[in-house]
Amino acid sequence: MEKPEEISSSKMFGGYNRRYKHFSPTLGCFMNFSIYFPPSTSSQRIPVLYWLSGLTCTDENFITKSGAQRAASQEGVALVAPDTSPRGINVEGEADSWDFGVGAGFYLNATQEKWKNWRMYDYVVKELPKLLNDSFEQIDTSKASIFGHSMGGHGALTIYLRNLDKYKASSAFAPIVNPMNCPWGQKAFSNYLGEDKLDWEVYDATCLITKFNKFAIPILIDQGEDDKFLKEQLLPHKFEEACKQLDAPLVLRLQPGYDHSYYFIATFIDDHIHHHAHALKSS
Repeated sequence: MEKPEEISSSKMFGGYNRRYKHFSPTLGCFMNFSIYFPPSTSSQRIPVLYWLSGLTCTDENFITKSGAQRAASQEGVALVAPDTSPRGINVEGEADSWDFGVGAGFYLNATQEKWKNWRMYDYVVKELPKLLNDSFEQIDTSKASIFGHSMGGHGALTIYLRNLDKYKASSAFAPIVNPMNCPWGQKAFSNYLGEDKLDWEVYDATCLITKFNKFAIPILIDQGEDDKFLKEQLLPHKFEEACKQLDAPLVLRLQPGYDHSYYFIATFIDDHIHHHAHALKSS
């Protein structure tokens, strides 16, 4: 596996935002990802916190808009932000709508031949950690945690619940927690996975929580009460009900007046960084 090529670097809070490009065998195309490296000594190994972004985003949105670097610098945690889908595949219809195709990988492995390159689950869970481990000796991929926003919140929760041995904790901002029962999820799943809903369940956090193995650190979710997608697409009450039935640890915070934007994320991002840093340092 070739080392990724650095394409930009900017100092921030004593550390560095760095952006990289590499060829992904999993996705069959070149991909970009961003890392915030906190200040550290040459002998220090840094735990990693993966951020998964939402619909239409790239690897840059979180790095430029969230303000997460201040707390990450203080806590000594590396932030890794991959892109949200394959790019440059040029599949017919991939850019026909903003909620499917390019920028909308939904962090799953597509089973339909047309969308065979859309394997963001394997990219995030398998390829990217191996690439980081092989390329950056200061990053300790054995100490990892995962969070995200909207579609990325869906990805963070489902990936965590399916890989409790790989991640110390999970959190999300306005996640799509029950995609089987919302228009965004139904559109994505039917196209990527086909019509068999049994194949959908492994990418639905509300379904997965019913099969969960015990985890000690609560899942943290922040949800803006003025989010225009709250009632039709996000459905946090469905996930909350499922967690209560199984006594699964969840902290769901409904935030009055906040919407779906990065203004909302930036307001509460420090809480999430501290949540994950505690989990990473206590492991």
